[in-house]
Amino acid sequence: MARYTGPKTKIARKFGEAIFGDDKSFEKRNYPPGQHGNNRRRGKKSEYAIQLMEKQKAKYTYGVLERQFRNMFEKATRSTGITGEVLLQLCESRLDNVVYRMGVSPSRSGARQLVSHRHITVNGDVLNVPSYQVKPGDVIAVREKSKSLEAINNSLANSSATYEWMTWNNETKQGTFVSVPARVQIPENINEQFIVELYSK
Repeated sequence: MARYTGPKTKIARKFGEAIFGDDKSFEKRNYPPGQHGNNRRRGKKSEYAIQLMEKQKAKYTYGVLERQFRNMFEKATRSTGITGEVLLQLCESRLDNVVYRMGVSPSRSGARQLVSHRHITVNGDVLNVPSYQVKPGDVIAVREKSKSLEAINNSLANSSATYEWMTWNNETKQGTFVSVPARVQIPENINEQFIVELYSK
């Protein structure tokens, strides 16, 4: 499966929630896509269908492809914590997600592009790997040459979200990944247990 580049509202409608953030188009039509729209009768979903949908929702939310997601699941399985929680913590610790959470970009796809285009540094070094696992204590910053980028400044000006597990300074355009978030701190509406059950079959 290649990375999805189609309309995000269509995917959000599929899951019945705005998984990519505020979406006016989704608010107008918050029912599943399809020729018959809201009138189509849908039968009860099987257990497998529910589990698969939850996995797909997590993948689309974090912008991760199947192989990467499976690798993260296997890494979570080998860890000492609760597998589902560790899986979401690994997703949250990705560099592109951390850049998004810090408000440098209004979306994860935008954050991934900023990282890929070498606008972000980790501990003073330019890093262009969106999947890099950020560790507690790592300092994330906008590269000196990129601090005047309009897209970054607009995003920071409109960002109001703050998270307990990271700090950010708008003046220096630098922040610290203080700690890996606990499950209760992660705001995403994902039932990670369904994902664990799906992969455990």
